[in-house]
Amino acid sequence: MIPARFSPVLFGLILSGLMSLIVSGLSTARALGLGEGFVAVWLGNWAVSWAIAFPTVLVVAPLTRRIVARLVRG
Repeated sequence: MIPARFSPVLFGLILSGLMSLIVSGLSTARALGLGEGFVAVWLGNWAVSWAIAFPTVLVVAPLTRRIVARLVRG
């Protein structure tokens, strides 16, 4: 098991991986269609997307938490 102190990083890794997988898949399908070679192109696009999404989530998440904290009643 992974120590609890790594929870925010693990959360960011999983969230960015899933979101970039879905968004890159949809974008690739819209651009190329679902024909031959789709999966290979999609996975290549996903790798690039995830490499950008993961550090972005780690940087943006604290800011997002602060914004949400100001928008909700507590």
